[in-house]
Amino acid sequence: MSVLTIRLPEDKHERLKELAKARGISINKLMEELSTIALTEFDAETRFRARAAQGNPERGIAILDELDNYFSSHS
Repeated sequence: MSVLTIRLPEDKHERLKELAKARGISINKLMEELSTIALTEFDAETRFRARAAQGNPERGIAILDELDNYFSSHS
């Protein structure tokens, strides 16, 4: 396991301690959870961009139009 040292403004550090306490976990565990969320979002965006680069823009617009029509008629 690696060790990471970060510098934070004191007020942000205090707020993170409060958040960890409210969740009943350590700051270390909180930072691990937050980094997992950030990496998951990054991975999802990376996969989306890769798939979008291989896709057909016209078909994508047509699908979005179908979704718009569907949700407009079912609201």
